[in-house]
Amino acid sequence: MKYPFNLLPTLADVEIVYCPVLGAIGVPINLLAILTLSQGNCGLSKCITHYLVAMAAADLLVVVTDVILRWLIIYFPVSFLDITPVCSLVTVLTFATTMTSVWFTVVFTFDRFVAICCPKLKTRYCTDKISLVIIGIVTVLTCLESIPWFFRFEPQYIFNDLEWFCITKEEYYNSIFWAAFELIHRLLTPLFPFILILLLNTLTVRHILVAGRARQRLRGGGDGASHSDPEMDKRKKSIILLFTISGSFIVLWTPYVTCFLYQRLAFINDSDPPSSTAGTIAYMLQLLSTCTNTCIYTVTQRQFREQLKHVVKYPFTQIYKTVNKNVF
Repeated sequence: MKYPFNLLPTLADVEIVYCPVLGAIGVPINLLAILTLSQGNCGLSKCITHYLVAMAAADLLVVVTDVILRWLIIYFPVSFLDITPVCSLVTVLTFATTMTSVWFTVVFTFDRFVAICCPKLKTRYCTDKISLVIIGIVTVLTCLESIPWFFRFEPQYIFNDLEWFCITKEEYYNSIFWAAFELIHRLLTPLFPFILILLLNTLTVRHILVAGRARQRLRGGGDGASHSDPEMDKRKKSIILLFTISGSFIVLWTPYVTCFLYQRLAFINDSDPPSSTAGTIAYMLQLLSTCTNTCIYTVTQRQFREQLKHVVKYPFTQIYKTVNKNVF
């Protein structure tokens, strides 16, 4: 039987639904992660906890700016968000929060690399104060780097002395400054972070394999017998957390990085760029990375699961106690 129209949803239809669903999931799941980790009862060091809280906060802001506000601007035109300074500011916040989220993953990966592979540097670098300093520096630098995006746009209309909508200035396409700035920005997010995370993880895996074989020979005398190693058991939790977080980042950002590189090569060789469908799917997967870390903590960290249950049950427990107190 033939139908007069296509019943299958298009990618645009999927994206219309995808954004609000991702926003509805991403906001509470990252808030829960922040509340749970902030309690400090998840069996993690303060250094790791600071990085994880910062990553969850950055992911939350990405969901708000790049998912919710962007979706409102696109599908609900002529609103407060369409005033030129406002939509320009939303663009700045989108770039800043995305870059912050990415580089928090990088500095967390580097922190775990130092903790596992550089024992002499670990005592000085992997500390409570240093982690806060690093988080502050990354936040300030990423925000400063994103400010020029505010000046990319000009108003499409001026009504009652109020500038409406954001259209890209003509000079953006012709200026050497903008070409250099965009190239640097794309290198900083996502190309360099992607390479750094892959490199650090490769070096970490190599160190673990070499150290594991050496410790096994020392403890077991090379006889192949199984011996308990408290030090390796202690590192196991940190290693699992590192590899799942960075591995998830690499998997979900790979399509975006691939499209970016393919687009640049196509521009150089004067060939066809990647299709809009591939770019949209890559972008949707990149946004999905803002919601995966809490699931990773839940799956890999037993104490996080217990603390998460406590956080979720706490408001209901308080309501139950209040009702019982007033009734009885």
